[in-house]
Amino acid sequence: IAHIYCKEVVGLVGENITFPVQVDQKIEEILWKKNKHKVAEWEVQNTPIYYDPLHNRGVLMESGSLTIVNLEKDDAGPYELQYRDSVEDHYLGFALVVLDSLPEPKISCNARNGELVLNCTAHFERSLNYAWKLSNEPHSYLKQELSIPLKNVDTITKATCTIKFSQTERSSEISLIQCLP
Repeated sequence: IAHIYCKEVVGLVGENITFPVQVDQKIEEILWKKNKHKVAEWEVQNTPIYYDPLHNRGVLMESGSLTIVNLEKDDAGPYELQYRDSVEDHYLGFALVVLDSLPEPKISCNARNGELVLNCTAHFERSLNYAWKLSNEPHSYLKQELSIPLKNVDTITKATCTIKFSQTERSSEISLIQCLP
């Protein structure tokens, strides 16, 4: 039996996820299983067939890649792709991890030593990408904590913190005036 690599694929509830399949040969038959149960299959010149629970949520391409639309917690688990080229069968293994959707980030701020320090926090089971955007500046700051000299703080500036994971992002906003003592 061919060697089975197991690649972790991570998505959030509600996202669409595609298993990263790279096959160079022309494929003649495809079978996708989850926990040893068939979820999708295809053979040359036919349309793909989908089984529950992917019945209305699966998209199988002739390249072998499978997309699951609108991920649910129950989609998590081991998946195996078995495909046949003109010569032999091949196997690829994946472990799908489905995480809860992102929480709303919380912003805290305080003024000290002539600076306004903004902090963005979000409790999540994996590490997140953080970004700050100030309404009076064009660029973003890719960090979790942002310090602004108090002399640059005006009463109308707003700060937005955005957290990102996978294809999903969530933001919170604060007016800097709320932070001043």
